[in-house]
Amino acid sequence: MSRQFNRTLITSALPYANGPVHIGHLAGVYVPADIYVRYLRLKGEEVLFIGGSDEHGIPITIKARKEGVTPQDIVDRYHGLIKKSFAKFGISFDVYSRTTSQIHRQTAADFFRVLYDKGQFIDQESKQYYDEEAGQFLADRYIVGTCPICGNDRAYGDQCEQCGTSLSPTELINPKSALSGSVPVMRKTKHWYLPLDKHEAWLRQWILEDHKEWRSNVYGQCKSWLDMGLQPRAVSRDLDWGVPVPLPNAEGKVLYVWFDAPIGYISNTKELCEKQPDKYGDWQKWWKDEDTRLVHFIGKDNIVFHCIVFPAMLKADGSYILPDNVPANEFLNLEGDKISTSRNWAVWLHEYLQDFPDKQDVLRYVLTANAPETKDNDFTWRDFQARNNNELVAIYGNFVNRTLVLTQKYFDGNVPEHKELTDYDKEVFAEIENSKLKIENLLDNFKFRDALRETMNLARVGNKYLADTEPWKLAKTDMARVGTILNVSLQLCANLAIAFEPFLPFSSAKLRNMLNI
Repeated sequence: MSRQFNRTLITSALPYANGPVHIGHLAGVYVPADIYVRYLRLKGEEVLFIGGSDEHGIPITIKARKEGVTPQDIVDRYHGLIKKSFAKFGISFDVYSRTTSQIHRQTAADFFRVLYDKGQFIDQESKQYYDEEAGQFLADRYIVGTCPICGNDRAYGDQCEQCGTSLSPTELINPKSALSGSVPVMRKTKHWYLPLDKHEAWLRQWILEDHKEWRSNVYGQCKSWLDMGLQPRAVSRDLDWGVPVPLPNAEGKVLYVWFDAPIGYISNTKELCEKQPDKYGDWQKWWKDEDTRLVHFIGKDNIVFHCIVFPAMLKADGSYILPDNVPANEFLNLEGDKISTSRNWAVWLHEYLQDFPDKQDVLRYVLTANAPETKDNDFTWRDFQARNNNELVAIYGNFVNRTLVLTQKYFDGNVPEHKELTDYDKEVFAEIENSKLKIENLLDNFKFRDALRETMNLARVGNKYLADTEPWKLAKTDMARVGTILNVSLQLCANLAIAFEPFLPFSSAKLRNMLNI
């Protein structure tokens, strides 16, 4: 951390409320964010953890049309499901709200209006595809056709999911409307654009010079965007689902979801602070005070929006702080294949919680031990089983169990006092202190996988200590020494309950309960 802050505001990417969340979302965003928040809370720091559902955008309207229901029906269903799943999984948001709330509509509209009044937008006409049968302009996802790169005939106007190429609607061969199936025509339409090119100079300095400590994947992606040269980006769309553009003569125009969604972090903070001002204070101290540190947890597909577009929006307003770090993860694959919601190739969180109602920590552990921090990684059920049996049970569980069973057997479950400490005992205490410093340093630098490994190594120290000292043999001749060994082991258990808390909150609560602390 380059400088000291008084408080930390953590945001995690807002999941689309058009389906449940899966392990890719968890590994990429929510588990690392929750680990970091729990760590800061353990240290007694002032921290706020903001989450919520992203409830506008084309995927939601497409789903609603397919099911013959309203977009509001879709978002109500999935917002409820996602919120409940997160709570059950122990993702400890201070607030989990939504972008269809009244406070969000107002906040997003006001944000747009401030930028508009300051002359921060350019408005320009362009030709876009229009469906004459449906009587509306077509957003990128409403146009399907043949991919010019790989020939897939089900490519969308913004991307071909088969080869992964980013496209624009005019590049598609034989474009058709996804609404009516008819061939669309080109018509003129007017939109407002954020001229990112005007922000390029300060963004280049801010990211490439001032934030060299950012993860290499984040830094690299930002650099390649900046090196290609930034272009103006539309902040409005021709749609009937979204936050209406708050201007006269803007009938049928809504804020583009990528302008609207990150403002959800601000509106959700506002909502929380207005409900509990005594606890959280005024929302502006979290967003406009230079002593607040802002950290965005996101997946790699959101890097550009959180490192370039949203900061440009905040800077254009002029009264907001900018993110201090954006620790984005890469993608998680499933059994060697890319996770795909359309092919139903995913492990869905709500289904996992139904099948394994008390195994939240096992999944949290596996996703952290295998986190795609620097490159795409793979989740397999074989690895899940091996890590559960060989690490959680055989190392951590084994040490805690032996310590508690022996304490019960020889001291009726009371903590024995320690007599004179041997060099080995002192080594164990030094190891605890050492590990604490290492784990904190790794967590401070968003190296969650390494921090978890270091924590598990502390449990290994415990197992080795019991195996080496063999208190069950000494019990015949030297109960005072047995008492000291178990005192040291219990202190190690108590430290493990704290060290594992950010990673395994349910197990830590259970262990604290067993230790009566």
